[in-house]
Amino acid sequence: MTKKFTHIDQESPSMVDVGQKEVTERTAIAQAIVQLPDDMKPHIAHGEIKTLKGPVFQTAIIAGIQGAKRTSELVPLCHQLNLNKVDIQIQVNDQLEVMITSLAKCSGKTGVEMEALTGASVAALTIYDMCKAFSHNIVIKETKLIKKTGGKSDYEP
Repeated sequence: MTKKFTHIDQESPSMVDVGQKEVTERTAIAQAIVQLPDDMKPHIAHGEIKTLKGPVFQTAIIAGIQGAKRTSELVPLCHQLNLNKVDIQIQVNDQLEVMITSLAKCSGKTGVEMEALTGASVAALTIYDMCKAFSHNIVIKETKLIKKTGGKSDYEP
């Protein structure tokens, strides 16, 4: 089976036609990692950073959910999906890496990878935005797909 790009039709961008596909339960999990600088450690208490703007991680969770819901507005060729669930989890490890896990689910004809990835990305950007007044030495290290189920093929590295 030869692989090909799905968003190019006769040399021009095209939205994939999913009209004939079956509706299936689809799930995707993505992760983003935000590296905080060492001098932020004293500001983390009970798994949260409190700022005058509000609690950073709680705000990032809400932003990630909103981002996932608006993915089709941000990524030009994504289909608009009715999401059944978006869940954003945030934890900080001993190396001050903020681990963001984004879960997206829907019953549909196309996958939810982009929604999960967008949720994780927007949560990471929100953490950066809310903490940049303290330090610009914050690094969004990676955003990646962890798992996908439903549709033509599943993915789990």
